[in-house]
Amino acid sequence: MQLIPFAALALAAPASALIRFSCSQLVVDRIDPLVNPGMAPSPHLHQIIGGNSLNVTMDPAKDMPGESTCTSCQFTEDKSNYWTAVLFFRARNGTFKRVPIRPNVGFDGADGGMTVYYMQNGLADYQQRSKVTAFKPGFRMLIGDVTARTEDQANKYKQVTYTCLQDMTTRFPETKNLPNKPCPAGIMANIRFPTCWDGKNLDTPDHMSHMSYPANGTFDSQGSCPETHPVPVPQLMYETIWDTRQFNDPNDWPEDGSQPFVWSMGDHTGYGSHGDYLFGWKGDALQRTMDTPCYVTCPTLTTQSIANQNRCKVDRTVQEDIDSWLPEIPGGPTISKKY
Repeated sequence: MQLIPFAALALAAPASALIRFSCSQLVVDRIDPLVNPGMAPSPHLHQIIGGNSLNVTMDPAKDMPGESTCTSCQFTEDKSNYWTAVLFFRARNGTFKRVPIRPNVGFDGADGGMTVYYMQNGLADYQQRSKVTAFKPGFRMLIGDVTARTEDQANKYKQVTYTCLQDMTTRFPETKNLPNKPCPAGIMANIRFPTCWDGKNLDTPDHMSHMSYPANGTFDSQGSCPETHPVPVPQLMYETIWDTRQFNDPNDWPEDGSQPFVWSMGDHTGYGSHGDYLFGWKGDALQRTMDTPCYVTCPTLTTQSIANQNRCKVDRTVQEDIDSWLPEIPGGPTISKKY
């Protein structure tokens, strides 16, 4: 996907909204309130952003915007929680080191975390003309398959990809697998969620069946939603820039020429990348924003400083070493590659 520079887009008056904002790290913890509610520790480690009402259970009836006293996201109305797996580097001696996250373009000083987008049309479409329905309180979803280890399995999830950053503005090409060569500026993990809702269920047992991709074409080509999922919703997108620069020495990479990075669930292919979302916007703030002509920063929302978003933290539920060189990834997942 070739992107128009952000500055150029901002000068073209859009018909409606596309918002792009930074969320700093809230916590890195071995919990998963969506897939494994109440389980601590959960099977694998996640990096989590958003409102500080986060807990291990996250009951669907929970008043996330009411109970959160801060958010690690730039817009203070957004008390949602967003999370992904955590990337590790495997050294030749078999030890593992958690890969840090670096701020995205325009968000210098952010403490890890992700860049979040809500879009009415594709990222390169500055008009953003489509009408979308914002998510509702209690809505949640998941995209990706933690067990996927082949391209065929990963292709079910159309827009879960990676970009090998040559510099911080690189956005093309995208691959389904983790890059197989050193990336000078890091590895960007891209997660785009489906955009068609069944209009009835705030969640389903697999956290995916209430959502669908367009019946024809793609979200970027403005394909129509299927009859089973007729309600267009904003496309939610995460960008996480894993700062792999300190691990780019070829002498530290596997001697067989393979790449050395492994997800926290033991996946070395990259095909198991996934993202979770629990909606927690205050009142009708997201719908009003989607209905307002604006780009990136909108008059309907309150923007806090990056310093303030960095201050919003929660304590880890599972106390374990996640920062040292480790003999195994937390939770001891089976690594998909045999060393």
